[in-house]
Amino acid sequence: MSTFKIPTLAQMNATGQAPEVLFWVGCAGSFDDRAKKITKAMAKILHHSGVSFAVLGTEEGCTGDPAKRAGNEFLFQMQAMMNIEVLNGYGVKHIVTTCPHCFNTLKNEYPELGGEYKVEHHSQFLNGLLKDGRLKVEGGQFRGKKITFHDPCYLGRANDEYEAPRALLEKLDVELKEMRRCKQNGLCCGAGGAQMFKEAEKGDAEINHIRADEAIETSAEIVVAGCPFCNTMLTDGVKNREKEHEIQVLDLAEMISFAKDL
Repeated sequence: MSTFKIPTLAQMNATGQAPEVLFWVGCAGSFDDRAKKITKAMAKILHHSGVSFAVLGTEEGCTGDPAKRAGNEFLFQMQAMMNIEVLNGYGVKHIVTTCPHCFNTLKNEYPELGGEYKVEHHSQFLNGLLKDGRLKVEGGQFRGKKITFHDPCYLGRANDEYEAPRALLEKLDVELKEMRRCKQNGLCCGAGGAQMFKEAEKGDAEINHIRADEAIETSAEIVVAGCPFCNTMLTDGVKNREKEHEIQVLDLAEMISFAKDL
């Protein structure tokens, strides 16, 4: 297993270099122990594919998505403007992120505040690398395995991207079993709209438990997510149903990284 150092944008800028893409790590990918594994998997794929990339490091702040969804527009704009100042200061053109919340906010809500960039979810960027021949993916350890894919709300319904993640999974030679609610009719994991950060309201059931049941119904061995929040909620849902020894919850980046033994 090769080791490599990921430069910050400041370090690259100091030597007169500019990366092909900025890897926007996000709060979950930076601080949550489970999501850090997704960050590492993505970094390994980018490195393996010969992509010149950098991160902001300590200069990266929250995009403001949770604040905006929770109704605090003032805080959102403060956070956004700080990030835009940093991004524009470095002349950033192309951003890739493993978080659909960051993806949606950077892509759709930053332009009106002066932050215009090409923004891609990692499923889209990795799919592009495949098409360009820079990334080659074969089935590996996942060949023939039954898997199901959970569509993140901010990738699917908010940005109409359903095919990129499935195209990646197809290359792994897996047996994709769709949940009865998928694509445009997919069910939220329960974390969106800043719900991740508040206590559940009174009701008959937790959304992530219902979604876990739908995943379990497919008899899949692996539930694949494309969002660190979805990953947390589905993992908790599978554990609640005491199926954690039978069903893995993995991110798209982890599937490719493991298949290539990176």
